[in-house]
Amino acid sequence: MSVTLGFYGGVGSVTGANFVLDTGAAAFMIDCGLMQGDRFAQTQNAEPFTYDPAHIDVVLLTHAHADHIGRVPKLLRDGFRGVIYSTSATKALAAVMLRDALAVMEYERERYGTTPIYEAGDIEAALARWQVVEYHEMMTLPDDFTARFTDAGHILGSAMVHLSRAGKTIVFTGDIGNVPQPLLSAPEIPTDYDYLVMESVYGDRSHEGVAERTELLREYIEMARARQGTLIIPAFSLERTQAMLYEINNLVENGRMAPLPVFLDSPLAIEVTSLYREYIRYLRPDVQEQIKHGDDIFSFAGLSFTRTVKESSEIDEVTGPKVIIAGSGMSHGGRIRRHERRYLDDPRTIVLLVGYQSVGSIGRLLQDGAQKVIIDDDEVKVRATIARISGYSGHADRDQLLEFVAKGSDKAKGIYVVMGEERASLFLTQRLRDYLGAPASAPGAGEEVVIDI
Repeated sequence: MSVTLGFYGGVGSVTGANFVLDTGAAAFMIDCGLMQGDRFAQTQNAEPFTYDPAHIDVVLLTHAHADHIGRVPKLLRDGFRGVIYSTSATKALAAVMLRDALAVMEYERERYGTTPIYEAGDIEAALARWQVVEYHEMMTLPDDFTARFTDAGHILGSAMVHLSRAGKTIVFTGDIGNVPQPLLSAPEIPTDYDYLVMESVYGDRSHEGVAERTELLREYIEMARARQGTLIIPAFSLERTQAMLYEINNLVENGRMAPLPVFLDSPLAIEVTSLYREYIRYLRPDVQEQIKHGDDIFSFAGLSFTRTVKESSEIDEVTGPKVIIAGSGMSHGGRIRRHERRYLDDPRTIVLLVGYQSVGSIGRLLQDGAQKVIIDDDEVKVRATIARISGYSGHADRDQLLEFVAKGSDKAKGIYVVMGEERASLFLTQRLRDYLGAPASAPGAGEEVVIDI
């Protein structure tokens, strides 16, 4: 049967994932994320949806990053009255992430005069319609569809969505995890699908190997120690921060590195870390065993959690080498901006980028070699060393994405490459065609295609 697949976000861009499968009798949305760039919430997030939210029957969420869930409360505000599904870890994390996102948008209202796209009541309304489903548990949906989640290996509780009817299946990957991750198992590679909607954040690039990334982290910490300087790690509060804590924990406790002051300076990351302790069943089996044998993987000599603004400011009083892990990962909000404003012009400082940096963000400017940046209206000279380890990315790289499709379905009628900058999406699309003969294409923003399912 012919249905319409709409690409309403996450096209030509990494952020803002939003896809709708509309049969006429029922409409299923996969992800409803914020578009992000130089600010946490770009102004276009406030614009009306290009479809009627009241027409959507079911929302299926792949994971709890803001660029995949951040507009769900707005969807409720604008008329959605259906059911939301995710894994239990995604719901628990989303509740924290959405409340934090509202706080950031309220800060942006004070600073820039923008209006938050939803209110606290909209978050609670969304959570009231939210049901949890575990991996491989079958969901019965309207118009004879079924759905199930499989492990995407990207962040805690992340999932791929398999939508099926009458023996035909479309898979939405969400974000596909890098292999291997410090904390998570490898993604479950889907097979026997008819259509695939896949991410392409690193569709044109490769990561370092596992041994190399850990050694690079140790080397940058030791460089800060030798300089008697500060290592700043802008890290996403969800997953990247926990991976950094786990890696440093193992370096210290295995004797590969002497302790030094490490500050986790993010109330959000501290709260998320507590959820990682609660949902350990989603972690890699060997990590679960490490925890069961008594290792608190998020605690080691020298580590401090700084919850209050006062505690954050007191980090400056700590002399000698230190490591500061703070959000946001792209430096478009959060406490990292204060630390960058304080330390970027110090040549002893190292800024270590460990994740994707969106176009227009301070993190991207630093990555691209900017000599100065504007932080909260202040011009700051960049004398710090800017370093990067892409191997800690939560996203599969170019070769892993190719392998992901190669091991998948030989019968695919359509592979749609999304959630990447245009260059990355087009590169991966061509690579899938050339190497695998796959029916791959990169849709345009707002494009709708008709598929048979």
